[in-house]
Amino acid sequence: MSISDILSPPDIAAALRDCQAPESFNHKKFFQISGMSKKSSNQVKEIFRILDNDQSGFIEEEELKYFLQRFECGARVLTTTETKTFLAAADHDGDGKIGAEGMDLAEVEGPM
Repeated sequence: MSISDILSPPDIAAALRDCQAPESFNHKKFFQISGMSKKSSNQVKEIFRILDNDQSGFIEEEELKYFLQRFECGARVLTTTETKTFLAAADHDGDGKIGAEGMDLAEVEGPM
């Protein structure tokens, strides 16, 4: 299964276009534009599994840096600031990684 089996390719493309410039990535806005915020918890867990490149059950900072590339091969790498901001929003226990249960988009999204 791929992310485009869950999210529409035009929505993914729009979300990636929105954050092409360095320091323009906003995870909340990305979730909304890509359609992730409208998906069921099971669908979000499946996306998480796809994003978890080493299948460890966690998304670590190094994997998060390549978050956009998991949606499209040629997408840019997140900057250090973007990666740390995104990690801080989803790492609820402060262990430096995001577990599937921590991928609750309602909590990660919060107000923009």
